[in-house]
Amino acid sequence: MYRPQPGYVQLGKPDQAEGQRIIEQFRATGAMGIAGDYYLEFELRLLPRSGPEQSVAGRMWGSRNDQGSVERVILGDDKAAPRLLVQNGPQAAVWSASGRPGEPVAMLGVSALFVPVAQTDLTPFDLQMPFLYWTDFIFEGVAKIRGRPAYQFLLYPPAEFAAKYPTLTGVRIYLDTEFRLPVQTEQIGDGGRLLKTMMVQELKKTGEQWIPRTVDWRNDTTRNKTRLNVTGAALSQKFGPDLFAPAALGDDLRPPAPDRISRIEP
Repeated sequence: MYRPQPGYVQLGKPDQAEGQRIIEQFRATGAMGIAGDYYLEFELRLLPRSGPEQSVAGRMWGSRNDQGSVERVILGDDKAAPRLLVQNGPQAAVWSASGRPGEPVAMLGVSALFVPVAQTDLTPFDLQMPFLYWTDFIFEGVAKIRGRPAYQFLLYPPAEFAAKYPTLTGVRIYLDTEFRLPVQTEQIGDGGRLLKTMMVQELKKTGEQWIPRTVDWRNDTTRNKTRLNVTGAALSQKFGPDLFAPAALGDDLRPPAPDRISRIEP
């Protein structure tokens, strides 16, 4: 099986023990880089290389549990809109459901993680980013991403994951050295071919925290792009653990009160 080779970005091999310390510290804070419980409203826009654009409204409730970061996501406005429960961490998992009465909650298998949702190119794998917790990795040094320094890592899928989805041979990530946020990721296929690239285009300060405002996912095969624009945020929330129970995924949720949601302008 093809294994991408590291691309060191400095003279000499970077200190791998230092890389281990950096990534463990990052894992302790969560993939979104947002402290505490939070609620986000966003718009997903499919920007195809050719053809008409499409847009989908979305909402996300986020927190952390003893496994890692966890998010509950609704993609769409109607009762039957797709719903995802995204658990990250060493025991990563994703569940799906809809608002249709009686429809069961299903845990997604590895291949299903790569099936696009809500008529966009966005997949559950893109939202989950389980590679952030893969244990087989190489620290490649400090790179510059859009003018900012970022820790660069190359991570390899676990054997069980690779056996079920051999198309993906590795993921390269760039963690902003200040915000400890993955500002770019690159999914790698056979021969080092890029499959999909995620890029954080803009951060926005809300209260005392910086959050991702605009995130792009580019399909490097079709050149189609999916853009997530955060339009509202309620930070420092208090959610009970039952909100993130898989059995509750089909239940309706109320957003925080309107006066708790800060509107985020471009």
